[in-house]
Amino acid sequence: MTNAPQTADPPLIDCHAHIWGPDMPFVSTAWSRPDYVYSTEDFLADLDAHGILFGVIAAASLFGTYNDYVIRALRQHKRLRGTAIVDPDIELYSLEKMRADGIVGVRLQWFFMDPLPDMGDAAFLRLCTRLRDLDMHIHLNIEGARLNEVAARILDTGVKLVIDHYGWHDFGHRLAAQSYQDMLRLLDRGNAWVKFGCGYVRPDRDLPRAYAQDLLTRFGPERLLWGSNSPFVGHEESASYAMTIAEFHDIVPDADVRRAIGENGYHFYFGD
Repeated sequence: MTNAPQTADPPLIDCHAHIWGPDMPFVSTAWSRPDYVYSTEDFLADLDAHGILFGVIAAASLFGTYNDYVIRALRQHKRLRGTAIVDPDIELYSLEKMRADGIVGVRLQWFFMDPLPDMGDAAFLRLCTRLRDLDMHIHLNIEGARLNEVAARILDTGVKLVIDHYGWHDFGHRLAAQSYQDMLRLLDRGNAWVKFGCGYVRPDRDLPRAYAQDLLTRFGPERLLWGSNSPFVGHEESASYAMTIAEFHDIVPDADVRRAIGENGYHFYFGD
């Protein structure tokens, strides 16, 4: 661990990173197959180098329901929490054990998935209800055009919802995009949160700032989370950990507001 952070006024928590070790099994549909490792120790080193105290590991679709490496990391490091990818028919006992180990949600990586799973299926509805009862959440990554319909049905079950990467709205229409306006109504329901991150993939680099300022004006920091998306799969040559923190400072220039977003993230994932 470094003696002093490289980053002035660092975030309290990074709410979105991916980790994997050597020789992990890729799913057949993996959109990328990195030829390097980003281990638990690598992530912790990045946190420490920038003075960040807590981290959240988002389940990576590349490995499907192989959550073993993440679960072992959570067991060993109490400063970490994580999400998992699970089969809808997972049993209560397995979810309870995951919860005890530090898994606090289930990630639905439904970005451009066609067809989508049947959300009226008994197993899916049972999963949402169990997550609600265990005070876990659904972490949804889906393109903006399908966000409202899917998210509304998830919220109808009573489970908490985290919308990934601003919601992937139409760039061209900016804040007037229909999916963005629909997302505002989802947030009005009071059981949904939006995660900032992945701004480096946006063709309009000012758009994340516009999203952040509009959401802060409407909802304050209570519905907002920030994550680095480290190690930037597919963008390793153009993104860095320091760059994502600088982007956070840029889109939320008020240090007190950034701290409030960090405290909100800590309470959401750690429950303290």
